[in-house]
Amino acid sequence: MAPSSESLSAFGAGKVILLGEHSVVYGHPALAGPLSQGVTARAVPSKSCQLALPARLNRLQREQLTAAFARAAEATGAPPVKVSLEADLPLAVGLGSSAALSVACSRLLLQAAGKAPSSKDAVRVAWAMEQEFHGSPSGLDHTTSAMEQLVLYRRKPGAAKGTGQVVDSPRPLHVVVTLAGERSPTKKTVGALRERQARWPARYERLFTEIGRVSAEGAKAVSAGDLEALGDAMNVNQGLLAALGLSSPPLEEMIYRLRELGALGAKLTGAGGDGGAVIGLFLEPKPVVTKLTRMGVRCFSSQLAGPRAS
Repeated sequence: MAPSSESLSAFGAGKVILLGEHSVVYGHPALAGPLSQGVTARAVPSKSCQLALPARLNRLQREQLTAAFARAAEATGAPPVKVSLEADLPLAVGLGSSAALSVACSRLLLQAAGKAPSSKDAVRVAWAMEQEFHGSPSGLDHTTSAMEQLVLYRRKPGAAKGTGQVVDSPRPLHVVVTLAGERSPTKKTVGALRERQARWPARYERLFTEIGRVSAEGAKAVSAGDLEALGDAMNVNQGLLAALGLSSPPLEEMIYRLRELGALGAKLTGAGGDGGAVIGLFLEPKPVVTKLTRMGVRCFSSQLAGPRAS
């Protein structure tokens, strides 16, 4: 029997990609971690399984979210609850907001159906929702959100699913997340890259392969507690992303600003393009957030892995 849904709630974390965005779509590994910011789903009893659509969504967004929620409801037996959503994560800037929403809804509906929401089950249900949002996603975003750990993720070419290997860090791993201008639609950025890759496949495969190598090296650096080496890998990854045509003046300006403030490494995270999110790896992030906020930069910090202060 399903438990009372009077006080049900569930959280889905946003994510940042430390290394390997875009190349992960072509079968190479990527390193990503969960943010402390994300999406919270809440449920109250209802006659049917339904979603209270957030305000300010356009018609396409309402249609996508309705279809995605229907997939999750079908996968969990459509428990009789009305679900509402609350986000403390910047939306549509490359921080995995749709995956956070999918994981939060999946966990909540699994709970409402009387099932313990294991990471494996949350990944399965959230995957169905992510396919409605993105068509053929790599699986990195919702896997990182559901596992809530730093993971080295890879989905080999032709494989139906990818796998995430947990990467432990003996040192606290903090990033400062900043927003740099308006971002182009992901579909536009990814589509343009795919056209270039199709026109010059050998050249672009060399870049994707090198990004995959840098991602694996970065994961080893994290395990060894060598954050300086991780920062260098992030800087090299940024150079490769720029070579792929995925950076822009607003992103580069923010990247160099973070490096001047002492970042061990800084790069765009997510799709890139005209703008979006930029991350910097810092040993002491709070003073940087204070300084950037005074400059008028939208930013926050998050610990992705490692020992946490008690």
